[in-house]
Amino acid sequence: MAGTINKVILIGHTGDDVKMNYFEGGNCIGRFPLATNEEYVNRTTGERVSNTEWHNIVVRNKAAEICEKYLKKGDKVYVEGRLKTRKWTDDKGMDRYSTEIQCQEFTFLTPKGESQGQQPQQPRQAAQPAQPKAQPYNTNQPSQPAQPTTDTSDVDDLPF
Repeated sequence: MAGTINKVILIGHTGDDVKMNYFEGGNCIGRFPLATNEEYVNRTTGERVSNTEWHNIVVRNKAAEICEKYLKKGDKVYVEGRLKTRKWTDDKGMDRYSTEIQCQEFTFLTPKGESQGQQPQQPRQAAQPAQPKAQPYNTNQPSQPAQPTTDTSDVDDLPF
């Protein structure tokens, strides 16, 4: 194989609000922990086992500002990115390593009004239209202007 791939796809719950760092020149970085869960039944004991894995997510610039505005602790989010390991020196002079997910695309999966485990103010009824499908945010491409849509649900096909 000629090339290599460094790709991570996660769906999990945020462990905290997005923490922002701003730099000269207008750039910024947002960081937040993401928890993914694994559940299985132990074959020998028959006991249900649950493991939580924590991931450090890093998102940059406009995408970071969007995450800061809309993501809250406990929200469910889809994250796509790549692994990046940073090396740094602690207070005692020891080399330390930190592995992060450099976010390239994300989609919010928690419906509006249900942040932090809260239920929506009014329950949805069958007569109400469904919420629009969540649109992914790609950090590698400039944002696209919204395309006008035509809703033909109210148009009659009858000629009179």
